[in-house]
Amino acid sequence: MNFDQLYEVFQQQGQKIPATGKTLKLVLEEGPIFIDMSGEATEISKSDREADCTVSTTIDTLQGLKDGSVNPMMAVMTGKIKVKGDMSIALKLQSMIA
Repeated sequence: MNFDQLYEVFQQQGQKIPATGKTLKLVLEEGPIFIDMSGEATEISKSDREADCTVSTTIDTLQGLKDGSVNPMMAVMTGKIKVKGDMSIALKLQSMIA
């Protein structure tokens, strides 16, 4: 999976992501993906704005989360995933890419 394919996954899943009143920024080497769940409909963009939660990782790690080969808690504890801000939003990430 590359950045454009991952962005497309989020675009498709955006309709299924419920409004939480929060924002999430996924920071990857290739650029950011901003998930705005603060309105009636979730909006996905490549904006680099401040978010309630920022998750920094790699596409390979996200692929592992998606296919189940990466344990989310172990990834955080070993530094493969870094979370800044509201951890409860970060916990929804795995369901967003499933």
